[in-house]
Order: sequence, then structure tokens, then C-alpha cells
Amino acid sequence: MDATHPDLSIRRQCELLSLARSTLYYVPTDVSPEDIALMKAVDRIYTRWPFYGSRRIVLELRRGGHDANRKRVQRLMRTMGLQALVPGPHTSKPHPEHRIYPYLLRGADISRPDQVWAADITYIPLESGWAYLVAVIDWFSRAVLAWELSNTMTVDFCVHALRDALRHGTPEIFNTDQGAQFTSPAFIAILEQEDVAICVFR
Repeated sequence: MDATHPDLSIRRQCELLSLARSTLYYVPTDVSPEDIALMKAVDRIYTRWPFYGSRRIVLELRRGGHDANRKRVQRLMRTMGLQALVPGPHTSKPHPEHRIYPYLLRGADISRPDQVWAADITYIPLESGWAYLVAVIDWFSRAVLAWELSNTMTVDFCVHALRDALRHGTPEIFNTDQGAQFTSPAFIAILEQEDVAICVFR
């Protein structure tokens, strides 16, 4: 972004990059030591019982001596990108303005490299906060083609990982979940430019 550009305003530059201006001006806020300690405790519980929702995590936290209410735990779980691994409504919410893509892999035989690539985001607890890791893998070989770290869940680090992965080749199908990063215009435009079939798990 160039705030001094003679012809393009910041608004127009954001439009061309399919970037929300709120993302451009976003300044990460510090996480309190209390929240960091609680998030690490939540992470330990979730790692052991990934099917636990916020209610049961609150109970486990209290058994461990942590004083936390459900609303706080829900907020921290959203920050960490955690959801109980059980069927239920609204387990993955797409951006309301993003297109819905079909799931193309039901019954598919994944038999060769570059047939299907996939991407996903996970979080990594750090000593003083959290980082988000996006990885692009080849489903057949399980090779990690590219990865990128970020301290925010914006679109740009996912786009950068995708561009990096495409230096290794081009898949026939690209599979992701409905996360807003993966269905964003900036991410989708790259796949369409490479004539890659877009597959979204719902």
C-alpha cells in the first residue's frame, strides 16, 4: 500500500487488492498475562478432549483452579480458532458475501501427486501470545508445499502461502474449509487464474 500514490487512493488500492480497509488499519492488541495463562490451560484441555465444548472446558478449568466463566472461555476459544469436534449447527461459518463452492471429493480416488491440494489454519501457543499457521499440502504425498505464520487471521498470509505453493506445480483440485480467508476474492482469484477446481468442505 502506498499512502502517497498520486493516482490511487487508499480506498481504491484496497478495492484492487480485495482488502478490507479495517484490515489495513488493524493494530493487534496485547493479550493480558491472565488470558495467556487461561488460553494455555484451555489448549491443554482441548488437546486431551477435542470433543469438549465451552461448558465442559469451564468445568475442567475450575477443577484445575482457574476461575473463568463460560463467556470468557467462548471468547478465548474463538480467538484460538477452537471448536468442539462434534456434529452440530454452525460449526463453520463462511463470510456472508463469499460464494459457496461445491465439495468435489466425495468418493474420489486420490491416486497421484498434484491431484488434490488442501490448506488449513491452526494456532500455535507462544510464550507471550499466539501465532496462526497456514499450511498447504498435497493430499496424495502428504508433502507440505508451503506454510506461513501470522499473528492475525487476515487473508494476506494465506494468499502468500498459496502463491509460494504454486511454485511447486498446480493442482487439479484445491480443497479447504469455509473459512473466510480461503473463500476471499483474493485467494479465489489466484486459483481461478491457474484454472484450479475449487472444493470447499461444508
